[in-house]
Amino acid sequence: MYVAHTSNDAVDVIDSRHDKYLHSVPGLPGVAGVLVSNEKDFVFTSNRGEKTVGVFPYGREEKLEKVRVGGFPNGLAFDPSRDALLAANVSKQDDPTPVTVSMVETKKKILTADIIVPGRTRWTVFDSKMNRFYVNVSTPPKIVAIESKDPDGIAASYDIPATGPHGLDIDTENRRLFCACDQGGLFTVDLESARVSRVSDLSGPPDVIFYNSRLHHLYVAIGDPGMIDVFDTDTMKLSQTVKTEVGAHTIAYNPEIGRVYAFLPASHRAAIYQEV
Repeated sequence: MYVAHTSNDAVDVIDSRHDKYLHSVPGLPGVAGVLVSNEKDFVFTSNRGEKTVGVFPYGREEKLEKVRVGGFPNGLAFDPSRDALLAANVSKQDDPTPVTVSMVETKKKILTADIIVPGRTRWTVFDSKMNRFYVNVSTPPKIVAIESKDPDGIAASYDIPATGPHGLDIDTENRRLFCACDQGGLFTVDLESARVSRVSDLSGPPDVIFYNSRLHHLYVAIGDPGMIDVFDTDTMKLSQTVKTEVGAHTIAYNPEIGRVYAFLPASHRAAIYQEV
């Protein structure tokens, strides 16, 4: 498992089967996120401190290459069929420069497109059935869709009636998005009808979310007061609240072994939860 350790400008590598720290990958200024492609056995990093994305083969960090993008990259999503990596960029406060999302061709290691979006981005996901990327935009609150094959602009958008769309994931089978907003609400977007529905309140302002397609559970990390809200996505009801630690706004999910990892900055630990 790869974990972005922003304050160390590095990615930590963890053996998730034995829950053991192995080593770190240095030289990634302000690294904000990591994405692993199981289909291509590649790892991607968003290096916000230098406006680059990193690309290296799984387990071969010494082969790291970087590609400059059009902003400060944050969220990442990948289309393995086209070797297309989308980096959702953020801007500095009061920066008049338009916010963009950048498309990178990972085989050639080149920037292929830089698409202006309405505002500051958050997380992003790829829809393999529609060959689209979906990107959360914090202000104005909406989700925008960008075609993977021909990314020349915004293909569709969905207005979210709450402040700060933040965490985002997709239920591919049931054709819907899950969107957790800073205002404290959880929304779904029906990708067939474009209907947006507020389905639940959250225990606080969210950050990262992950969907467990096997158990039909959604995990929502909440840094303050420090917990994970677990939703049954068949009923969209809160089924469990798991205490973590104040400031623990980042989680990871390993679908192969059914474990959720919460990263605890105050105590410099990772808490591990096993779904059964």
